[in-house]
Amino acid sequence: MNPWLNFAIESLGFGAIFMYGATGEILTEKSGHLNLGIPGIMCMGGAGGCLALCLVGGLQLPGFLVVLIGILGAILFGMLTGLIYSFLTITLRANQNVTGLALTTFGAGLSKVLFGTMDHTVYLQFSRTLFRQPFAARSDALQKLGILFYLAILVCVVASYVLMRTKVGLRLRSIGENPGTADAVGVNVTRYKYIATLIGAGIAALGGFYSIIDFEASQEAYKNLEEYGWLSVALVIFALWRPHMAIVGSIIFGFLYRCASQLTQLGGIFSAMTAQSMLKMLPYVFTIAVLIFTSIRNKRENHPPASLGLPYFREER
Repeated sequence: MNPWLNFAIESLGFGAIFMYGATGEILTEKSGHLNLGIPGIMCMGGAGGCLALCLVGGLQLPGFLVVLIGILGAILFGMLTGLIYSFLTITLRANQNVTGLALTTFGAGLSKVLFGTMDHTVYLQFSRTLFRQPFAARSDALQKLGILFYLAILVCVVASYVLMRTKVGLRLRSIGENPGTADAVGVNVTRYKYIATLIGAGIAALGGFYSIIDFEASQEAYKNLEEYGWLSVALVIFALWRPHMAIVGSIIFGFLYRCASQLTQLGGIFSAMTAQSMLKMLPYVFTIAVLIFTSIRNKRENHPPASLGLPYFREER
């Protein structure tokens, strides 16, 4: 395969990591909660999925069941981490920024402990045989477009449809804009916030699991998850809080980020470590550019939910 085509396909697969994280965060932010714990949730999702595979590694189970168990393990760990965030910020009304940052530290640290106790040869054995289907036998970048890659696109499309075309999505968006008004017309604000945050955390967790078991398939992959989590948060802004736009944004982010490793192979000025770091900043630079552009246009639909980051006190409505 042509090296540049191989690079383009690899960037496409890499972008799916951000697709999961951004979609999960969009659902959470649409309910009015800013979850900066997404990096920690992605770390916990990766650890949870791999731990589930280790537990079934010695059993003779059908392939589809092994894949399902790995996915459910990642979602479960992600949702449990999201539950901590939900209880603190929704029930106890703790500061969302502080809680999210603490959750990132907690998730990243605990996942490293969990990975230190796992045998990577057990969970990685399923990467090429199961999770990288239908291109598991390939030796080029196509092998990285496995089951979880297509699931990421499906999740984005379904999330976009639910948010924009269903009554549930309308209620969730109304809560993000004005929870007091939504409460006044009979919407259970607390329930919707909990559900949106937990589902968002479960989706984001799959990004961490996909990075480890499918795209990178490496025992060292978990060390990069926190960085990918912050890029996912940046992608939410780039996608203007629209899940379907996260597909386009993830492709761009994946391409820009992978440019650093691709251009270093050309030698010259790109071989310097400083140049690599600067190239990896490109996704953030593009996000800032989008923020400036949308601020100039000043269209309401391009701005975050009005109550984002603000605790809701029912007594004050």
